[in-house]
Amino acid sequence: MTDDIGARLAEVRARIERARVDAGIDAVTLVAVSKHHPATAVLAALEAGATDFGENYAQELEAKRAALDSLGVGADPRLRWHMIGPVQSNKVKRVIGCALVYSVDRPSLVAALDRRAAAAAVVQSVLVQVNVDDEVGKAGVAPAALGGLLDAIAACDALRCRGLMLIPRPGSADALRGQFAALRRLRDLHAFVTRSGVELAELSMGMSDDFELAIAEGATIVRVGTAIFGERPY
Repeated sequence: MTDDIGARLAEVRARIERARVDAGIDAVTLVAVSKHHPATAVLAALEAGATDFGENYAQELEAKRAALDSLGVGADPRLRWHMIGPVQSNKVKRVIGCALVYSVDRPSLVAALDRRAAAAAVVQSVLVQVNVDDEVGKAGVAPAALGGLLDAIAACDALRCRGLMLIPRPGSADALRGQFAALRRLRDLHAFVTRSGVELAELSMGMSDDFELAIAEGATIVRVGTAIFGERPY
């Protein structure tokens, strides 16, 4: 298993590097999505050179951290956690201190994150999730409401917005690229507005099946799980 993860990780990193060079992007961060995989898989990926790991559920993130503590690597300075899934307001305390908290899409969550981060005396970095197509029932702030949400983050003392993210609607390569390009255009539009604590340097888009398309449209963070860890053991 360890050898398989190491080999798959090396292949994914090589593909990212080729896409990065082709797109003319300075750097692309690979987040290895370890959702539903055991802590031993995270350890194998860490030993193979991965440093950033993503979890979708606050409870699983806590459990994974505890398991890695028991394996003696929980405090490894190379290990950076990304909370990439939706965060319920009553679970905010569990995700404070992650390298990045994704899926921020509403003022109530902004306020809860700010309170908890301030209480923990940390400055929490976040990404705003955008529903670029205004897809009904889908998480993410509508493009028209993005400015207001960024203003709310700018008013916080303990939050820093590092950029935007999306989960695309499944479709053809052209359809996916269109969604990625739409997020990039939104980022570029709002980057012209000076807001305290809002940088918009990062675009998190692209997963196992489409990360090269996302990089071609400007992704600086890609979230890859299956291509590294294999199918999830539900």
